[in-house]
Amino acid sequence: MRTILVVGAGQSGLQLALGLLAEDYDVTLVNPDGPEEIRAGRVTSTQCLFGPALRRERRHGLSLWEDRAPQIRGVGLRVAPREGDAPGPSWLGRLEEPARSVDQRLKLSAWLDLFVRGGGRLIRHRVRPAELPGLAAEYELVVVAAGRGGLAEVFPRNTARSRYDAPQRSLALVYASGADPHPDGPALSRTAVPGAGEVFSLPVLSLNGPCDALMVEAVPRGPLDDPLPATAHAGDVLDRVLRVVRRHAPWEYERFAGARPADPMAALTGGYAPAVREPVARPGGGAPVLGMADTVVANDPITAQGANMASLAADVYRRAIVDHGTRPFDEHFMRGAFAEYWRRARQVTAWSRVMLSGPPHVWELYRLAARHQGTADRFANSFADPTGLIEWFLHPERALEYIDGLSRPAPVGGRSR
Repeated sequence: MRTILVVGAGQSGLQLALGLLAEDYDVTLVNPDGPEEIRAGRVTSTQCLFGPALRRERRHGLSLWEDRAPQIRGVGLRVAPREGDAPGPSWLGRLEEPARSVDQRLKLSAWLDLFVRGGGRLIRHRVRPAELPGLAAEYELVVVAAGRGGLAEVFPRNTARSRYDAPQRSLALVYASGADPHPDGPALSRTAVPGAGEVFSLPVLSLNGPCDALMVEAVPRGPLDDPLPATAHAGDVLDRVLRVVRRHAPWEYERFAGARPADPMAALTGGYAPAVREPVARPGGGAPVLGMADTVVANDPITAQGANMASLAADVYRRAIVDHGTRPFDEHFMRGAFAEYWRRARQVTAWSRVMLSGPPHVWELYRLAARHQGTADRFANSFADPTGLIEWFLHPERALEYIDGLSRPAPVGGRSR
């Protein structure tokens, strides 16, 4: 039985560990926290999963909240007007498959219980970089899925693929109970504040039942940026977020004005620099270890793809490991597994860059979506499958061709797109 060590119990690490356990591998998972600590900790993200990621969880028996998590039926966008301007475009794109958001404290603690009950070995320990050479010598394969900090620094930064040296957004997130429903139904709602950042809201299943997440992504030192320490109480985070939202997205303030934190740990603040790293590291010059998901490809959450890409990475790596049979897990294997993941992940990295910079053609597409439901729907469903964005959204010339094509009258006897 082949021995696999997974470092980190997030979406990608646990999904991979559970998947390999089901394939009869000898799997050890190392994580500093057990299920109880995960449930009692702070929220970690908004983790909105779209159709493909949800289908993976169903296939592997990991969709434990299907009947309780609110269905997210659409993706909406509203452009906040500059002072004195007319209202900006506003629209809601309809999702072909509902999305869902389950608090990772709820999900990961339950998955970790499943892993242990299924025969997986859990070691509660925070792995330090100096320990990786010994672990790589002990196990046939070591996969590092420990997130963006700490062990991620072991993997060299790919300067050609990493455009940013500093955080592009300051984040403040709170889960709140008692918010009014979105007027267009359950949706992932985004308010774009030109030059200042974004405000997001969406329904979530949290520890105490359904609630709503409210997040501000602020351009550092801009009008939306009102920083708080990482240890701030959830009530203080909600008060600060509402103060910003009241001025820049009053329609969201009206929904959340009477809300309260879903629990005392239901808030998160901070920021990080998006980066792409080499997928293989040889700590101490020893055997290679393989990086996965956010550890080696960390995008800004502006495209709501973090948990979805973690799910994809786990699926790609699981299939690569199983298909590899009894051959050694050498560096060639590791780079091949990552290359298959990067084929999709690079689309999200490009999308995140475009959304962060907000070039003129993006605002033109937003205006088009407000009057053309097909464009609004196409944008919404790109969250489930971003691979088609290069055809019409990411590239300025293709975007303008798409807009022009919709503006032309349909040929006689034909239909417009």
